[in-house]
Amino acid sequence: MKKTALVIMAAGLGSRFGKGIKQLAKVGPQGEIIMEYSIHDALEAGFNKVVFIIRKDIEKEFKEIIGDKIEKITEVAYVYQDLKDLPEGFTCPEDRTKPWGTGQAVLAAKKAVEEPFLVINADDYYGKEAFGKIHDYLVEEKKSGEKMDICMAGFILENTLSDNGGVTRGVCTLSQDRKLVGITETYNIQKTEQGPAAVDEETGEKQYLDPQTLVSMNMWGFQPEFMDVLEKCFGEFLAGVKPGDIKKEYLLPGVVDQMIKEGKAEVSVLKTHDTWFGVTYQEDKEAVMKSFRELEKAGVYTHPLFPER
Repeated sequence: MKKTALVIMAAGLGSRFGKGIKQLAKVGPQGEIIMEYSIHDALEAGFNKVVFIIRKDIEKEFKEIIGDKIEKITEVAYVYQDLKDLPEGFTCPEDRTKPWGTGQAVLAAKKAVEEPFLVINADDYYGKEAFGKIHDYLVEEKKSGEKMDICMAGFILENTLSDNGGVTRGVCTLSQDRKLVGITETYNIQKTEQGPAAVDEETGEKQYLDPQTLVSMNMWGFQPEFMDVLEKCFGEFLAGVKPGDIKKEYLLPGVVDQMIKEGKAEVSVLKTHDTWFGVTYQEDKEAVMKSFRELEKAGVYTHPLFPER
């Protein structure tokens, strides 16, 4: 079987989730965390290695809650996102505390990944369909061309909303042959009686969106060569950060978008019909716990998730 890796971005603290590390919140019927379901679905789809991107200061708690368990069932690597881990010639501003973003997070895994890989957020439940589609896409033999081959899961917007507040989504524009043309970060999308709408926080003005439009949930499939691009673009990004700007982020969708616009990448959007859920707000936790109880009741998952080996 061709080797493929699941790369999980788990270095962020959930600022909107109050106290505690939201990626490690127990939401399953037996105290499982969301990440366990993603790992289960990825291994079931055929992925055979897990790379955790974490921070050094959460390593002990992370391994106790999830890492040690997964090491018993598949190959595991740990890499660390660090504010000071920058290319030669750059230093981190002393007053910067904000992480550099998802682009730098994935770049931290460069030495740990030599195979096609899938990138996901730690605190999102994606459903089984997307893992299967991306795995199959990554292992397909493809003709080598001038453009880098990338894929992403496209979620149906109405399947990704929260009952407890607005969410930010990357709204996708597609070509006729379902290739990604661009992603528009759209903020404060809320459920309304007329359907999903981006609500201006100052004026309350609503911009209604097609509930069936596809959005990115940061679920990307890459070939290992993408890491070289990520490294090169990070240096260019840092060179363009203005002195005193301690919040600018190096984001994965921005890198992909730039590659598309420069004609250096082609991104296949793989539509998934599963309902996304996650704990964006503290109030989401109860709904997420109910969803996992229902999935287990329906036989989608069994207990224990990972039978003893």
